[in-house]
Amino acid sequence: MSIIKRTVLVTGASSGIGRAIAKQLLQQGHHVIGVSRNIQQFIHTLENFSTVQLDLSCLNELPNQLKALAKHFPAIDTVVFAAGFGQFGSIEEFSCAQIETLMAVNFTSQVFLTRALLPQFKRKPRSDLIYIGSEAALKGSRKGAMYCASKFAVRGFTQALREECSKSGVRVCLINAGMVKTPFFDTLSFEPAEDESNYLLPEDIADTVDYVLNSRTHIVIDEINLNPLNKVVKFK
Repeated sequence: MSIIKRTVLVTGASSGIGRAIAKQLLQQGHHVIGVSRNIQQFIHTLENFSTVQLDLSCLNELPNQLKALAKHFPAIDTVVFAAGFGQFGSIEEFSCAQIETLMAVNFTSQVFLTRALLPQFKRKPRSDLIYIGSEAALKGSRKGAMYCASKFAVRGFTQALREECSKSGVRVCLINAGMVKTPFFDTLSFEPAEDESNYLLPEDIADTVDYVLNSRTHIVIDEINLNPLNKVVKFK
């Protein structure tokens, strides 16, 4: 099966899941636009790869930046929303600023980006919005009130957005991943246990994105829940 070449914007493309997705898309010959808070993390110049520096926590600056992005890259027909971070603890352990930042990066900035690109996406014969969610969007967990809230918000948003886009060529998909072995856990007090049955690999998510992108045009894959075989956690 020949792969239709796409122009794909990937947020969080400098590490972890986003990096794996961007790498696989490039290997398949797609044009990838990698978004990162610090584009110095992209150390190699690659064919068909463009970079955009955006700090998704700075919501006041995003509208103008995203307007310029849409104008500069009119060929974008796919977005993979892979940026995000984890912060866990009882709600009273969060400052108001920490709550604001977590929601901005994990949810609100994704809505801003969707809003900026959706009008031109609706004019295209085929386009995809793929959100990398989390198992935290399916069930609340202790010490996870704020993180779960951000992921529940993304899930509710995509469900409604899918209905709004139903009369266009825009497909909306949410991939809820369990624990993935990435630097996501570097700043946290826990991580998946060492046996490989306890974690997903970033490449597993990249393969799932590939499956969604190359599915038949006239179907919508609403939501995929992807988990490791086991879910053993170890504390640092």
